[in-house]
Amino acid sequence: DLSERFVLPGLIDGHVHLTALPVGNRRHGFVVYSEADRAIIGAAGAFQTLQAGFTTVRDLGARGIDSIYALRDGINRGDIPGPRIVTSGQTVTPTGGHLDRSVGFRPELVGQFTPSGVCDGADECAKVVRQQVRDSADAIKLTSTGGVLSAATAGVGQQLTDEELRAIVSTAHSLGKRVAAHAHGLDGINAALKAGADSIEHGTFLDETSIELFRENGAYLVPTLLAGDTISRWASMESSPLSPSQKGKALAVGAQMQNAAREAHRAGVKIAMGSDSGMDGHGKNCGEFGLLVNAGLSSEEAILTSLVHAAENLGLGDKVGKIQQGYYADIIATSSNPIDDVRALCSVNTVVKDGIVVAAPQNGRAE
Repeated sequence: DLSERFVLPGLIDGHVHLTALPVGNRRHGFVVYSEADRAIIGAAGAFQTLQAGFTTVRDLGARGIDSIYALRDGINRGDIPGPRIVTSGQTVTPTGGHLDRSVGFRPELVGQFTPSGVCDGADECAKVVRQQVRDSADAIKLTSTGGVLSAATAGVGQQLTDEELRAIVSTAHSLGKRVAAHAHGLDGINAALKAGADSIEHGTFLDETSIELFRENGAYLVPTLLAGDTISRWASMESSPLSPSQKGKALAVGAQMQNAAREAHRAGVKIAMGSDSGMDGHGKNCGEFGLLVNAGLSSEEAILTSLVHAAENLGLGDKVGKIQQGYYADIIATSSNPIDDVRALCSVNTVVKDGIVVAAPQNGRAE
C-alpha cells in the first residue's frame, strides 16, 4: 500500500561501471581478478544499485570481456537481483588512448592487458564495433578524447581521428546500436557530435559551437557531475587515491563539469542522467540529482533526466521511464516529495522491478 508515499517510475542511470573496482585498486585488479571475480564484483554492485531505486542502467565500459554479459543475462533470467542492464561491452579506443588498459605496463606484458576495443584507422575501428556487437553489446561507447582516471598522460584532448569517429558511429548505427562518446576536450566533443554520436558523456569543455551541434543532432549530454565532484575532492586530498598525472587532469576537469552542465541546460540541450558510478562504489547514484540542481535544473527537471530523458537516451523510451500500460512495472517510492527536495531520491524505501518487490520497509507496509 503506497497510498501515503510519493511514487515514481524506477530510476535510470545511463552511465555506470558495475564490474569496476574503486579508484586506487584498479591497476592491481587488472593483474589479480579473473572474469569470474569481475562477475561477482558486478553482482554486488548491481544489487546495491537496484536497492537504491535504479531499475535500469547502461554500463559504459566493462572491466573484463565476458563478465558484464554474464551479469546482464543472469539478471534477465532472474538468477540474481539487479537492474536491467544495457551494456556497451569493451570501449572503442585508440592504441594508447584513454581506455587502453595496457598503458603503463611493461612492453612484454602489453598483450595481456590490451582490451578488445583498441583500434587504429577507420577500417580497424569499424571491425572492432562489429566485434563488440558480435559479442552481444547493446550499445557502443567510444573515447573521443583522453580522460582523467587512465594511466595515459596525454591530456583530455581529441584522441580518435575524425575518420575513425565517423567509421565507428556509422558502423554502430548500421547495426542498430546507439553510440555514447566519452569526451572532455572541446575538439573531441565537437568531432564526436559531427560524426553523429547519440550522447556525449561528460562534455566538460563544451562551448557555443558544441551547443549548436547538440541542437542540430538531437544528441544528449550526460554530464556525470557526481564523477566530477568526486575527482575534485580526491585531487585536493593529502592522501589522494589519484596518481600525480590523474590529479592534474582532475583539477582541470572536475570543477568545470558543473559549469558545462549549467551552460548546456541554459541553452536547452537535452540532458540525461548518468553518474559514472563505479569509481567510488555503487548505490550512491542519487548524488547526481543534487548536483544537477546546483547546475541550474529544477528538482523536477533533474528527476526527469533519470526518467523519460534517460529512457530515450538508451533507446528504451517505449519500455521504461514512465508508469504506463505497456511499460515494465518498475516503481519506486519515497516518504517525502522529491519535487520539493530532490534529496528524497537518496532515501528510496520501496523498489519494484518487473512487478516484483525487491526492496520495501521491513514491516512490509508504507508507514
